[in-house]
Amino acid sequence: MDKSSLGERYKHHFAALERYAHAADKIDESNVYQEWNPETRKIMDSMVNDNLLPGSRLEGKENFEEFLTQIKQGKRGLILMEHYSNMDLPMLCYLLENCGGEAGKDLSSRVVAMAGMKLNEENPMVKAWAEGFTRIVIYPSRTLASYSNPEEHAAEEAKSRRINMASMRAMDAAKKRGQTILVFPSGTRYRPGNPETKRGLREIDSYLRMFDIMILVSINGNCLRINPEAPNNMLADIVAEDIVILTASPVLECKPFRNQVIENLGENLEARGIDFKQETVNKVMSILEEQHEKCEVTRVEELKALGKI
Repeated sequence: MDKSSLGERYKHHFAALERYAHAADKIDESNVYQEWNPETRKIMDSMVNDNLLPGSRLEGKENFEEFLTQIKQGKRGLILMEHYSNMDLPMLCYLLENCGGEAGKDLSSRVVAMAGMKLNEENPMVKAWAEGFTRIVIYPSRTLASYSNPEEHAAEEAKSRRINMASMRAMDAAKKRGQTILVFPSGTRYRPGNPETKRGLREIDSYLRMFDIMILVSINGNCLRINPEAPNNMLADIVAEDIVILTASPVLECKPFRNQVIENLGENLEARGIDFKQETVNKVMSILEEQHEKCEVTRVEELKALGKI
């Protein structure tokens, strides 16, 4: 199938997405928790199904299942996942529901993604896309850098505090309901040739302090690729068929994970100029990269067998 942009390929869905969408166009502290919309989700699932090649699957199913078991026992669970495209969350939920058995369906229903405000505010079609999945909306700290006027910056900073405090309350409530929080530790999609976009954000360490357990999910394959000519326009992203494999690490206990990283760093960290929070996140990213590289060897062979490369 010829590669085309998301806007071109799925323009025929836009009217239905707009008709079914009902999430807020503007975010404030009253609407940060946004429940999934089953009508837009059906459209999203059909788009995912269109582009998955044979061999797309979950690896480490037993790890997803153990993660769910511990959540049902009362543990607070965190998913940290690689981020290559705006199809990553739809892919996770679709593959859990279609390849993960009853446990996968249960886990998918519990996923709540932390999402930036622009998914709601930038474009009606992007908002409708995001609306297919339960989200807690946050005000990303990097957004403040775009305000150079001191008065505007102060006003936005106050707004960001209100929104993010409400988001933390919503996250706490979600954990108590047995939902699991999904975070992309890079905070942005990976841009080929730009390794900084694959660097984990220092503030991810704070999530590890708020949860009991986590799984790290690597992504191999990408059905919605950033268009280098319009990298900030989601509707210009290129749709492509691919084998997509999501791999879950064994369940990790957050506190011992952090403690082990700190112990391995040795003493006098501040004097040596070592940021243990960043190093903790670096370890997360290192595990994800190792999982990714290991899986990619097999995936490439499978693509060759299908005559796709």
